[in-house]
Parts: sequence; structure tokens; C-alpha cells
Amino acid sequence: MTIGIVGRKCGMTRLFMDDGASIPVTVVEASPNRVTGLHTQQEKGYSAVQVSWGSKKSTSLTKPEAGNYAKANVEAGEGLLEYRVTADELEKYAPGVEIKVDIFETGQKVDVTGTSKGKGFSGVIKRHNFSHQRNTHGNSLSHRAPGSIGQCQTPGRVFKGKKMSGHYGDVKCTSQNLEVVQIDSELNLILIKGAIPASKGGSVIVSPSTKITNNPKKEEAPKQEATKKEEAPKQEATK
Repeated sequence: MTIGIVGRKCGMTRLFMDDGASIPVTVVEASPNRVTGLHTQQEKGYSAVQVSWGSKKSTSLTKPEAGNYAKANVEAGEGLLEYRVTADELEKYAPGVEIKVDIFETGQKVDVTGTSKGKGFSGVIKRHNFSHQRNTHGNSLSHRAPGSIGQCQTPGRVFKGKKMSGHYGDVKCTSQNLEVVQIDSELNLILIKGAIPASKGGSVIVSPSTKITNNPKKEEAPKQEATKKEEAPKQEATK
């Protein structure tokens, strides 16, 4: 996993490009994240960088948390997050180092992870994109009903995981391959094309994309012409 940054979703706006095109963007305010610790293969069994973001009152911290921040000599943050890295990448960081928005560049593809908006208790049409039933022809008060869910005597029960009504949203999800349109290092802002999964004011994790979609096509190897096998000369039948 590559190092990312934790920010706060401010909302959406749009940018007008030089050619007049209007691009919808989401504004993410990412104040500098602080490295609070390094985990090595010898100590933890894996290599990772531990970071913190935001600020928090020291009176709200537990003793283990306060000791962790005091050991790194950094300001207490809202939470802690780990990024798995290789041993070579781990050497580039040290406790107290700040991670800023300049780790990204315009046009780069990123993944944004956050908690989606909660929709409460929802029906199958909104939650699972079911089709509604007939509006007329004898249908009464069951236009948005889920329909049949069971199977008579065999097996005589409803399978677990059946798509039905229930709690919708408020889950951790990731939007992949989003484009960074603009970066403001002075205001610590990242403008990302499109929507991201979070409510206004919610925390999001912006990291480099794990799926590469804009790679140039690989050059195809030249096809070798098939060589015809030389036919053996036919021997004349001897009388």
C-alpha cells in the first residue's frame, strides 16, 4: 500500500477550463498529516507508517494514546492510521515528518475511501434497484413490494443474504480511479473530479490508485510469418 493522506470533505463545486468545459469537482481539505510511528518487520512482523491527522484535546486522550504522541513528539490528532509499505519506503520517513497534499499531482488517478451517506431503513427498490410492480390492472397497495421470497416446502426457508429491505448506506466504501483536477498547496486543498463517498465534513482517505487504467497499450510483438514445410519429393512408383 502506498502512502496517502487523510482529509475532510468540504463539498462540491465546478471548475471552468480554458476551453469552456465545466468539470464537477469535490473539494477535500487535507491539513498536513503527521508521522507518529514506524513499524518494522522485526518488531511488528510487517512494515508500516503510522500517521495522525487533525487535532484533539489532550484531556480526551487515553494514557496509551498520550504516550504514543509524546514518544513521537507530535500534536495529538483525531485518530491513527497505518499504511503498509516496503522496507525501502519505510526508510524515507521518521516520527514528526509531515505529509502534505503535494504528494499528489494534477492529472493523477487516486482512490478515495470514506463512509457513505446513511439512508436509514429503505425498501428493495431504493436499496437493491428492484423493479416495481404494475401500476394498474388489479394491483393495489403493492407497487413497491419485493415479491415472493420463499420456496414452498423445499427448502421451506429464506436463504441468508437474500436481498430485502433494511439499513441502507453508512458503510465504508472506496471510489477508484478518480482524477485530481487541481491542487492548492497553500490552502491544503485537493480538487477531485466527480463525487466521493462521504458526507460534508466527513473524513476521507485519498491514496494513489491501485488500478492502472491509463497505461499506454503494450506494443504487440511482430507476428512471425508461418513458414511452409517443404514437401518431400514424391517417389515414382516402380512397376
